[in-house]
Amino acid sequence: MKRKGVVIAGTNSGSGKTTITMGIMAALQRKGIRVAPFKIGPDFIDTGHHERITKRPSRNLDGWMLSKSYNLNCYHHATREANVAIVEGVMGLFDGYDGKSEAGSTAQMAKWLGLPVILIVNAKSMARSAAAIVQGFENFDPDLTFAGVIFNNVGSERHLEYLKEAVDQSIQMPVLGGIPRNNEISIPERHLGLVTSDEFGLSEKKINLLAEVIETHVQLDDLIHQFLLSQETENPSFLENPEKINVRIAVARDKAFCFYYLDNFDWLKHYGAELVFFSPITDKHLPENIGGIYFGGGYPELFAKELSQNHSLLREIKEKSDTNMPIYGECGGFMYLCQALQPYAEKHSYEMTGCFPFRTCMSKKLIALGYREITLHQDSVIGNKGMSLRGHEFHYSSIENTDSKRICKKYRVTGRKNMPAYSNGFQVNNTLGSYIHLHFGSLPAAAQFFVKKCYHYVRTLYAAK
Repeated sequence: MKRKGVVIAGTNSGSGKTTITMGIMAALQRKGIRVAPFKIGPDFIDTGHHERITKRPSRNLDGWMLSKSYNLNCYHHATREANVAIVEGVMGLFDGYDGKSEAGSTAQMAKWLGLPVILIVNAKSMARSAAAIVQGFENFDPDLTFAGVIFNNVGSERHLEYLKEAVDQSIQMPVLGGIPRNNEISIPERHLGLVTSDEFGLSEKKINLLAEVIETHVQLDDLIHQFLLSQETENPSFLENPEKINVRIAVARDKAFCFYYLDNFDWLKHYGAELVFFSPITDKHLPENIGGIYFGGGYPELFAKELSQNHSLLREIKEKSDTNMPIYGECGGFMYLCQALQPYAEKHSYEMTGCFPFRTCMSKKLIALGYREITLHQDSVIGNKGMSLRGHEFHYSSIENTDSKRICKKYRVTGRKNMPAYSNGFQVNNTLGSYIHLHFGSLPAAAQFFVKKCYHYVRTLYAAK
């Protein structure tokens, strides 16, 4: 029997799908149902909240960055020990890479996985008009299957009755419920999305409240019976068996650096890396006996003062960079590897590691957003010339002093419609950084290449002794 589940999609960003997704996960957990959580698209924040609720890692699925076979393997691998899959969508149901195709959209992934869709509609200040929206979504793609619609921001029981009456006239999908307006279940937001689970850890009280809202206002038992219970199935293999090497790689992970694809960790470990986590905010020294460092994204601008005051660690990282240790940084991690960071609306900059001679400056406006494909036009710590990977870019900061002759640009970057994208990949010694979050699942050989570089660095050190 095929493992069951649902995709939870919105008509648009801000419809309430994340809150409702978390509520459904929490309600299922309270019933003892093992949930395998997923997030469609390049999101690092929602996955953290999923994991807090379900006590299981939440995986990213993406129809543009990753192949269909990779997504299916990831899905089946992650659902092996679960009863049900709950897949949160991205943006609106049909939104993706561009306006012409379904690439990267929630609808594409729902069809690839063979799962029905629960449509979330923000019904605030609407009654019969909401039915027109639902009808449009229901008829837009005949290959999609819908489990039903949940209305969000419902004003009253009478309001919900109006919505049901309108839907019952001409729409096939059932109304599964209506969530009343409730500020107590909202999650704080900032410029890159919701506040991360590292900073805003969902309390058990909040999780129980989310579950109670769903139990009270959604036909959960009918949903479970029809779509969410299954038996175990045979799963395809997720990873091949490589030649193993062993090397320790330090990974920055704390409130400032928490944006990582879990698959990237898996690929590094698969090729022989032992990941050793440390905090650039609180740890005075790097972990011992490491062959490389990985800095993910996050919010270094919010912790710039604390990061800049950790002088011993800043100095140690710069020394490792100068000795050709392989170091890889993306977005916030790249900013930390630069000379200085200037938060928005502040007149002075904070000292960072200085591996790159740049100053990064926060802006009030969005600088870059979108999918990216990079092609290495020179050899680097993540691959040889000609190799291509896919990822995503999303940031409010920009870099200065890019004319330095010491800087070697390693990426050729393309975005939508093959137009030049904002970022480049820069390398000094064996320190590589850019604003782009790369997904190693788009080219696992990149993870293998980085692990081998780290291994050879350690071997070179031992040989020198």
